[in-house]
Amino acid sequence: MKVLITGGAGFLGLHLARYFHQKKWQVSLIDIATFPKEEYRADFKLISADIRNKFALDKAIKGMDVVVHAAAALPLWSRADIMSTNVEGTKNVLESSRKHQVKKVVYISSTAVYGVPKKHPILETDPRVGMGAYGESKIAAENLCLKAIKSGLNVTILRPKTFVGTERLGVFEILFDWIHDGKKIPMIGNGQNKYQLFDVDDLVDAIYLCAQSQDKSLNDYFNVASDNFSTVANDLGALFQHAGTGSRLLTFPATPIKIALQLFEKLGISPLYQWVYDTADKDSYVSIEKIKKALKWQPKYSGAQALIRSYDWYEQHYQEIKSRGSGVTHTVGWKQGVLGIIKKFL
Repeated sequence: MKVLITGGAGFLGLHLARYFHQKKWQVSLIDIATFPKEEYRADFKLISADIRNKFALDKAIKGMDVVVHAAAALPLWSRADIMSTNVEGTKNVLESSRKHQVKKVVYISSTAVYGVPKKHPILETDPRVGMGAYGESKIAAENLCLKAIKSGLNVTILRPKTFVGTERLGVFEILFDWIHDGKKIPMIGNGQNKYQLFDVDDLVDAIYLCAQSQDKSLNDYFNVASDNFSTVANDLGALFQHAGTGSRLLTFPATPIKIALQLFEKLGISPLYQWVYDTADKDSYVSIEKIKKALKWQPKYSGAQALIRSYDWYEQHYQEIKSRGSGVTHTVGWKQGVLGIIKKFL
């Protein structure tokens, strides 16, 4: 079987490539970003191209059995890039997949499509309320997938909760950096809200199960996450204890901190975007009963285990990570901006 992974140079793309190779699939990857070739097998086909480039994408999809569409412009990107990549790029993937009779497309959406709901657990049938360009773009892309399903294309839409794991950096590098240095970790609210994290290895397993199935009942959307999680304070407490650096939570009233973070974001001096800080003090978890039943799938890792596994990898590669510099993807640390100044006082 041949699989093309869009967003192949990213954190999820790398894990998917390794997993599909273990399953004896022929792996091709496409991404606008540079592939760190030392991290990819020599027999992987690496394609440097933008999914907004119809010609290049069409050439990459021709002959594929499955396409896993994981490419996305992240919330720190410009609104124009987010909408063109996440919406127009998805349209290109679906049209080319139909043209070349691809057997299955797995689209990686996001639980950001739910906005900041008051009801938990969140079900797949709950309202979609996109917050900001990223959330709006994910809803629009899902709608394109639903339209493609009606036209006869086999498409599974997965809505993963925030996932971490080995080689995940991005905003988590800021957390790990502070813990490494034994700093107090500022917390919006008291940390007693339930927040569902997810290990990338569990996500990759679910994606593979969808990719290899031709069951038309999977032409639908599914939440995917851990079903073993606790409060923010408990899960971070487990990480602090494991790290042993002396870090602990420092709680603050939510409203003034959110106002300050909103101002910092508008000034362009904070790496945190609205959805992150708006949900930080609220319950945030989804039901995964639908995908567990459909795939006979069960996540292996708890939220705390996912954090610890990711932090251990960070510590093992600390010097290398710090030498990479910063950026706006999940494979490098994000610029701390004003948070780096605050860190000095904690």
